[in-house]
This record gives sequence, C-alpha cells and structure tokens, in this order.
Amino acid sequence: FKYINETKGGVCGRQIVLKVEDNGNDPARGLEVTRKLVEQDKVFAIFGAVGDLPHSSVQPYLNEKGIPDLFVTGGAHAYGAEPEKYPWTVGGIPDYRIEGSFYGRYISENLPGKKVGVLYEEQYLGWDGLAGVKAGLDPEKNQIVSEQPYDAAAIDIRSQIINMKDAGAEVVVLYSTAGFTAQAIKGADRLGWHPQFIASYVNSDPILFNFFPPKLAEGMISFNAFKLPDQTDDPAIAQHYEIMRKYGGPIPGVFTVYAQLTAEVMVEALSRTCDNLTRRGLMDAVESLKDYRSELLLPGVTITLSKTDHYTLQSGPMEHVVVTPDGKGKWEYFGPMYNFE
Repeated sequence: FKYINETKGGVCGRQIVLKVEDNGNDPARGLEVTRKLVEQDKVFAIFGAVGDLPHSSVQPYLNEKGIPDLFVTGGAHAYGAEPEKYPWTVGGIPDYRIEGSFYGRYISENLPGKKVGVLYEEQYLGWDGLAGVKAGLDPEKNQIVSEQPYDAAAIDIRSQIINMKDAGAEVVVLYSTAGFTAQAIKGADRLGWHPQFIASYVNSDPILFNFFPPKLAEGMISFNAFKLPDQTDDPAIAQHYEIMRKYGGPIPGVFTVYAQLTAEVMVEALSRTCDNLTRRGLMDAVESLKDYRSELLLPGVTITLSKTDHYTLQSGPMEHVVVTPDGKGKWEYFGPMYNFE
C-alpha cells in the first residue's frame, strides 16, 4: 500500500490508510480489536484478517454490520463456502478443504493402493484438511488407515507418529503447522519409517528447512498458486524484493509474496469503485473480478469472484522438496494444474 500511495498517488485519488491491530490469535481479542477498528476508527473495510480461530468470532459481526471482510488470511472452509450466509466475507488463502481434496485426488491418481495416514491439528486447519482429503480420495483405490489428531498446545506427537506407522500408512498427509510437521518428519526418521509425506501449504515457506535437515523431507509434496520467493530471476519476484526493501517490509518469503498478491487484488477492487466509493460498491467490485491476473500468480492461475463464489485462490499445481547439491532444501512446482470446480 505504501508503494501504491507513493508511486500511483493511492487509488481513486485517495491515499490508502492501513490500520493494524493484534488479535492475539484469540477469538475474544479478535472481536474486541475489530470492533475498535469499525466503531472507533471508522474503517472502510477489513482486509486480510489473519488467523482461522480469531476470525471465527469476527465474521458474524462484520456481516451483521455490512462491513466488507475481504481476503481473509485463514483457510477455514467457512470463509468462502457460504456467500449467501456471509455475503460480506471473501476468503483469501486457499481453502484447506479444497487443498485437501487436491491431495486426495493426487494420491488416488498417482499412488493407488497405498495406505494413507493423516496427522491433523484439532482446529480448522486439521478439520477442513481431513474432510478435503476424504472427499478427494477414490475409496476404491486408497483407504485412510489412521487419523491422528493433535492439540495445538501439545508438547510432542510421538504417539501419533507411532500409531500411523503401526497402521501401515505408506502416505502421510500433514495438516500441521511447521513445528509439528518438523516433529513428524524427524520422528518418522528415528523410527526408520519413510512414507511419502504430503504437507499443507502452510508449510511451504523455505523457513521450514530451519527445523530439520532438508534431506529428511526430500520429495515431500505440497500445493500453491503463486510464484516462489527464490524465483528471483522473475521480474515480478524481483520487484517484490525491491518493494519489501524500499518500503520497510520483512524478509521476502512465501507469506510476503502472498500478502503483496492479496494487496494487489484489493487495489484492483478499490480502483473499480471510483464512481461508487461505498461499502456496497466495493463488494460489487470484488464480485466483478473475472480472470484477474497478478504477475505474482503462476501461469494459468487467475482469480474470479462472484456473488456465489467467494474463493479467491482455487487452482494451482503441486510442489515438492528438492535438495540442492550443497544440501539446501527448496520447493519446486511439478505436474498439472489442479482446479476446484
């Protein structure tokens, strides 16, 4: 937004003012600070709210108030699945359930006959991810032999790893955050067990390789929809690095690329409201996006939204971990595009 304000004069002749509050990853705190933004700061819209759990209390409030709740940075199915019930909410990051269905399809198409285990967090990430895997698997080709939940406050997950190994799982889908994903990979290695790992895209930042030797995760599969931060020869990624450097952004990574991408979509929507700069006008603009492309998106990936479709990112290819000759880990895309219909 600083870049747009400085180089483009803002949008519709107005500067974009970004106000930020910390929800503390807590639903009560999330509602409290959102009420402050809406009722005291008089914000025009809520953009990119972070976190599945804290936003669960915010979504009903914003929809009751008629406040645009745009590009939620939470993959819970609820943030895009019910535009009739929540017409003011639009999901941002890929829906965990859609992502899970892609993994299920991939397994049945490429690993038929393999027994499947799922490690999942007892929150939206895990619940929706597991539901998606089940929906995508062809039951005639693959069976889930072990479903292992864990609490986000758990110290370790050794028992869950042992349970999946003992059940004979040959493919393990990880709907877990980075710390628990690392525990799973290292724990399996200590047991001499090396299933095919498939990990939710929440793990797809290179920072994951700080938690364990990359060779332990070689071949692990994930999914995403936009260019990777190490593609520095790409003009869009090179510009992203420059924007982060010049305007005080963090070190570039998967999450900063996503954040800029989403901000670009927000700017595009705002630019379509110049003649009707109202909250309803903004929602109409968002729902008018059809085959929108940012240069940060992968070739073939576009964004289309409508009154009945509030999923922003719903297509992309698989990616897998490759170990470079110097022992470093990196993600590389492979295979066909997966699209949610």
